[in-house]
Formats: sequence, structure tokens, C-alpha cells
Amino acid sequence: MAAQEEKEEKAAHVVRGTTSEANDNQVAHDVLRLAEMGYQQEMSRKFSPLSVLALGFSLTNSWFGLSFSLATGISSGGPVVLIYGLMITATISLAVAISLAELASAYPNSGGQYFWAKVLAPPKYAPIASYLTGWFSFAGSIFTSASIALGMASGIVGLYQLTHPDFVIEAWHVVVTYELFIFFCYFLNTWGKGLPALNKASLYMSLAAFITILIAVPASSPTHQSSRFVFTEFINNTGWEAQGVAFLIGLINANYPFAALDCATHIAEEVKNPERAIPISLLGTVAIGFTTAWTFVISMMFSIQDLDSVLNTPTLVPIIEIFSQAMGTTGAIALETLIILTGVGCLATCHTWQARLCWSFSRDNGLPFSSHLSKVNQTLDVPLVAHTVGVVLNALTGLLYLGSSVAFNSLVGATIALLYISYSIPVACQLFRGREKTQRGPFWFGHVGFISNIILLIWTAYSVIIYALPAVMPVEAGNMNYVCAVYVLIFLVVMLDWLLRGRKTYKGSAHEPVLDGVPMA
Repeated sequence: MAAQEEKEEKAAHVVRGTTSEANDNQVAHDVLRLAEMGYQQEMSRKFSPLSVLALGFSLTNSWFGLSFSLATGISSGGPVVLIYGLMITATISLAVAISLAELASAYPNSGGQYFWAKVLAPPKYAPIASYLTGWFSFAGSIFTSASIALGMASGIVGLYQLTHPDFVIEAWHVVVTYELFIFFCYFLNTWGKGLPALNKASLYMSLAAFITILIAVPASSPTHQSSRFVFTEFINNTGWEAQGVAFLIGLINANYPFAALDCATHIAEEVKNPERAIPISLLGTVAIGFTTAWTFVISMMFSIQDLDSVLNTPTLVPIIEIFSQAMGTTGAIALETLIILTGVGCLATCHTWQARLCWSFSRDNGLPFSSHLSKVNQTLDVPLVAHTVGVVLNALTGLLYLGSSVAFNSLVGATIALLYISYSIPVACQLFRGREKTQRGPFWFGHVGFISNIILLIWTAYSVIIYALPAVMPVEAGNMNYVCAVYVLIFLVVMLDWLLRGRKTYKGSAHEPVLDGVPMA
């Protein structure tokens, strides 16, 4: 009884300390719910359901992500792998979203999947399970930011080459531009209270750019590809003799835009009624993402004039060549500028995501120097130290491109695999415990949820194995896939930190957070 009274008093104290918002019954409930999980309210609940959806979609931005990978997608299966691959990956992503939505609805916490693993794993294995989940998800967020920034930098440098045909692009041109984007978006994220408006502006910018490109490019194209090319052409420039292997490897291009679905879960402590707002964002992100990405790909495939020029463009950015073939240099500059502006919102959102991951994981001493990383700047309403460290890691990752662009590009496959592993660990723990024995929130999908869990686990195994295969055969130093090397490096870093520090200091166990006397949702 004494322990329970102390817990309730602590929760009440937290509510009293959350400014005038404590008068709002929903906020009071949310804060008490968080206190029951063992955490204090440290940032204001500034996000609305719309801004949460905007945050989730601004990061995945599926059509925008595909604009970077059209060439590799065409080379690894052609229009077939892009169009039908999107249908496959969107279906799988819906299963992933359902799996995450159930857990986010039951356990709304900014830690997301690492916190769910703490709660759901058997007590003996909860520390290592949640620790690995936290590290994998944080590493995935860093690599995602890096790949987005590279796409934007490549776009800027590609536009310069388009207007200066004698200019030869070198790695350092891209890296310098990359670093400028990284730090520009860093400053966009330092004012926490402005993030909801930034996310909504990013959503509107993305949709406006998408509609403009979707209409302008096919309407301006002198000729159009046949339906046979768009819907049945299979192109295999990978060197793999087995067409099926080329198709499976090529799915990475359709998979990448949907990989980072967990973003919204990590602002659960900055939105009212997260039990409902977060799941709606997850499901809405997949729906909007597939609709925009699928129609975008079809539009671009019909608009290609010269496929060889697209695949071998001196700009190194195939979408610029498609725009140029359809609308000329001026039109290409205008449309690529829209894509880059969309990318600014995407990268800024990615920084929000990785900062919340770093901050929330550090509250449980999950990372080195957690005492500093877990601090929140109350004036800016943002975990500034965690945000800064994440951006510095982004900047350092970009230097890898100077050594090997192939090695840098391998981060895409590693990112997808790491993120899916982080989703699968708590889901596997939930299945091991028994879905019927776990807490349920407002979003519970019953048998559909169970099937979605199984699909997620199978797809994770697929991603870990297939995306580590060589993308091109025969394998040479200049085209090898470094995903396995990334796996080994991440595993060594994580295990070293666990042995030297984590196993002694990490708070890796948690009780089932049920708030007595307060409605769950």
C-alpha cells in the first residue's frame, strides 16, 4: 500500500508540474500514464493528430525516397520491380504498421520498440533484448538521415552539372553539400515548439510537389512509353543469371521508402492521447505513402524518353534526366528544386526522430554519456544534447562517401535490416508471451494482428539475408555489398558497450504499466 501511495503521489506531483496543461483531463491522464511507466513529463504535448501524421509521412515520404532510387530499381528488375514491388512492400508495411500500432496503443512511450521489449521480454532476457533493440533502432535512424542527406546533396550537385555540361562530379562536391544540409536541418530542429508547424509545412510541401510533378512531367513529355514497357518490362542489369534473385534484390528500392515507420512512436510523450494519435499516424503513413509512390513511379516510367541516358546520366541523378527529357533544363531545375525542398522537411523530421530515440534510450542509460544525452532544454523544449550528438554522427557518417560511395550506399540495406530487427524483437517477445496475455490499447487487431506479426518476422529474416547479397555480379572491390561489414561493426560496438558499461548501468527491466483507477484510453 505504501509503495502504491508513493507511486500515485509521484504521478500527481508530475501532473502538478506540467504547467497549466494539467487542467486538461486528457493531458493529466497522459502524464499519469507516463508516470506509471516510470518516467516524468519533460517536454510539452505540442503535437496534434495532424502534425503527428505529418511527422510520420514527412520522414517516410515514399515518392520522394523513390525519386533517388529509380535507376537502381530499373537496373534490378525494371518497371516491374518498381510497380509490383511497391505493391508487395506496401502490403508488408501495412503489416508492420499494424504490429507497431498495437504496441504503441498499449504502451505509448517515446522509447518505442526498445521500451516495448523491456515490458514484453521474459525478465531474464529483458535487459539484453531491449538494449539491442535500442541500439539497432538508433543506428538505423543515423543511417537513414545520412542516406536522405546524400540524396539531397546529389540533387544539388546534379543540377549544377546539368547547367555546366563540362563539370565532372567528384565525391567531395557531394560531401560538402551533404554537410551543409545536415547542419542546416540541425538548426531547424532546435526550436521544439515550432516542430508541429514545420512538420505540417513539410507534409503540404511534399503533397504539392508530388501533384505538380505527377501532372507536369507526363503532360510535357514529347512521347510516352507503352503500357507494355511500364507494366511488363523486366530489366536485369545486375549480372545475376537468376531473374528471381535480381527481383528479390531489387525490392530494396521499393522497400526503402517504407522502412522508417516507427518515427511517430517516438513522440508519444509530445502528443495528447498518444494511444490513438500514434496508431492513426502509422496506418495513415502507409496509405498516403503507397498512393503517392505508386502513382509517381507509373508517371515517371511512362515519361522516360531515352532509358540509356537515364541510367548513365552525367548528373548521377536519374530523376533529373527524366525531368530534363520531358521539360528541358529549366523545367528540370524547377522540379528538382521541389524535390530538394521536400527533402529539407524529410531530413529535419529524421533529425527529430533520431534525437528522440537517443534521448529516450539514454533515460535508461542505454548509451554512453547518458546523463548528458537524457537532458531536455526546457527553453527550447527539445533534447538538445541528444539532437546535437545525432547530427554530429550524421556528419561523420557522410565522410564515408569520400572513401567509397559503394560502401556508403550499402548503408541503405543495413538501415532497412536494422530497423526491421528493432521492430521484430518486441513483436517476437509479445508472441512468446502470448498475445492474449499482453496489454491491449484502443487499437487491437486480433487475428489480423497475429498474421501481421508473422509477416513482420518473416520479412525481417528476408531483409537481413537478401539485402546483404551482392547487388551486382561478378563481385569486385568497386561494386561489392558492404552490408555484412556494417552488421559486424554495429554488433561489435554494441557488444563492447554492453560488456564494458551497459550490463552494469542499463535499466533494462520494466513492470507491466497498468494505471489503476484511470481509464486506459
